[in-house]
Amino acid sequence: MPSTIVHMAFAGLVATGLLGRYFDRRSLLVVLGAVALIDFDSFIPLVTGFGHRAIFHNLLVPIVGLGVVVADLGLRQKSYILGRWGSWGVRVAWVMLFCYAVTGVLLDMTDGVVNLLWPLHDQFYTLEGKIELSDQRGLVQTFIEWGSGDGAPTPEAVGSTDEVDITTGVDPGEPSDPDEDPERVFPVIGATWELLLFVTGTFVTAMRCVLDGGSDTER
Repeated sequence: MPSTIVHMAFAGLVATGLLGRYFDRRSLLVVLGAVALIDFDSFIPLVTGFGHRAIFHNLLVPIVGLGVVVADLGLRQKSYILGRWGSWGVRVAWVMLFCYAVTGVLLDMTDGVVNLLWPLHDQFYTLEGKIELSDQRGLVQTFIEWGSGDGAPTPEAVGSTDEVDITTGVDPGEPSDPDEDPERVFPVIGATWELLLFVTGTFVTAMRCVLDGGSDTER
């Protein structure tokens, strides 16, 4: 499962493209802060016994956020976002929500599990598979499971919060031996593709800051 710094590097890479002329230190910090916040749900199980990969690792958070932004821009007579931050705030808001969902939640889903619709639907999902073109079988994909009968296509379900126990460096779980001190492992880089993404994302984001002078955009 990618570490927080890998998520942030990916988010920085996406933000440099989507923010456009609104890219500055403040907008970058907002996006990176939102993505980093997701992994803070690893502290919640210390109190509740569950929560990692569920409370912040779901798509309801950005969906609700999107609803708030749309309501503010389309339903209010005077938009708070436009009035307070102008068009800069609108662009940063939707880029932040996009990065939260894609570079945060969905990236974890490709190399681990996330509780996509918690608390409305308590089920962890993972997205693994491949797409290939065969001269005999045609286009073949194994990412989505097609339910039998009227079942809807879904990613692979792996269990609820009662069934899935996710250990972290913060919460390493109960050791098999009561006298054993459990090892606390904090992932940094877990695979070659993570290293490549981290280096590329960090480099591109840093170069954008240098080329733009890191100055704040006028709203």
